[in-house]
Amino acid sequence: MDNRDAIGSWLSGPREAAERAGVDFGYRGEQLGLPEQGPGSIARPGRRLGALVVDWGLCLLIAYGLLTHGYKPGATGNWALLVFFVLSVLTVGTIGFTPGKRLFGLRVLALDTGRPHFLRTLLRTALLCVVIPALIWDRDGRGLHDRLARTVEVRI
Repeated sequence: MDNRDAIGSWLSGPREAAERAGVDFGYRGEQLGLPEQGPGSIARPGRRLGALVVDWGLCLLIAYGLLTHGYKPGATGNWALLVFFVLSVLTVGTIGFTPGKRLFGLRVLALDTGRPHFLRTLLRTALLCVVIPALIWDRDGRGLHDRLARTVEVRI
């Protein structure tokens, strides 16, 4: 047997090699009891990124127009981050989605209760603003910020 088959190639990665060996990983969200497709399924990365871009653009516009009265290097970005934090905590904590998430058909849910309460939303948003935890994903496609807050982003 060729060792490359056991390790996987740099293009396919170790997951594909394990699947070829007979390991069944299931679909994203199966361990959480979520459907594979349709409403209630795990949000795909493209939709999540699109919602984040819309929310960040909205926050930049608010910071640019209302807080810094024009572009000021450093200041506009910092104010936009603060606006993003407040917007996310208030909207996700009350209705479950931000304007960008609603536009892309996404909602944030707590795993046990359905609606994330204030402290979970605060933790999730703080970790999202740090950025690094959002880049570390599990096999269900949930970022570290979602895992620590025990939340999941699903399709509406």
